[in-house]
Amino acid sequence: MAKISLGMVSSTVSTVSTMTKEQFTQQLSTIVGKGKRIKFMNAIVGTLSDPSKMPCYSYSIPAKHCQTGSKLRLVKGSTCSDCYAMKGRYPFPNVQNAMNTRFDSLGNLDLWQAVMIELIKETYSGSGTSFDKKYFRWHDSGDLQSVPHLQAIANIATALPDILFWLPTREYPMVSYYLKNNNKPENLTIRLSAHMIGKAIDRPMPNTTTSSVESGNGYTCPASKQANTCQDCRACWHVNNVDYVQH
Repeated sequence: MAKISLGMVSSTVSTVSTMTKEQFTQQLSTIVGKGKRIKFMNAIVGTLSDPSKMPCYSYSIPAKHCQTGSKLRLVKGSTCSDCYAMKGRYPFPNVQNAMNTRFDSLGNLDLWQAVMIELIKETYSGSGTSFDKKYFRWHDSGDLQSVPHLQAIANIATALPDILFWLPTREYPMVSYYLKNNNKPENLTIRLSAHMIGKAIDRPMPNTTTSSVESGNGYTCPASKQANTCQDCRACWHVNNVDYVQH
C-alpha cells in the first residue's frame, strides 16, 4: 500500500483498515523528528484531545456513539440526560471532525493500539508540554465500543507502565466480561459511572472504582470550586468513589 503522507491531517476508513501494524512500525522508523512523527501518527488515529479542565491529555470520540449513554440521554434524571459532551465546544465542526477521525480509527484495533502506544510515548517524552506526564484520561467524550476496545486500552496501559490511565465508563457488561477473562493492568483505573443523578453504585465490581453525580458518597470533586479545573487533584485515578457536581 502507499505510504501515508506527512501532509495528511486526517485518516480515512479505507486507509486505516488496510494498513498493518508492521507497515506502521516500518514507516515510523523512517521518520526523523518528534513533530513529524506525531503528525504521521495523528494522520492515522487523530490527535490527542486536551480538555481545558484536565491536567493531562485525553482521547475523545463522539458522544453520539455511546451505547449505554445514548439510551440514558432519553431518561429524565440520568447522568447523561444533560450530557456535557453534547454542548459547549463539543458540537463545533472542528471538534466533531477530530472526534470522528478518532472513532473511524477504531475500525482497526490492532493498528490503533500500536499507534496509540507510540503516540502517547512520543507526546509525553522530553519537554514541550505543560501537562502532567504521569496521567492520561480515556474519553472525555464517548465511551467503550466493545470488549476488544477495552482489551486494546489495557494493552496500551501495559506497554506504558509509567503512566496512570483513567477510564470512566457506563459499559458495565463489557467491563465484567473483560475482568472475568483478564488481569487488569495496575496502572489502569476502570471507573464505573453511576447511571442516575443522586445515586451511587451499591456493589461495584472487583478491581474497579466508581463515580456518581451529587450522591453525597465518597470524595467530592473540587473542580466547581477551583475555576472548573482539576488543578493538583488526581482523585479520579486513585479514590474509590468520586462524587461529581452536575454540569
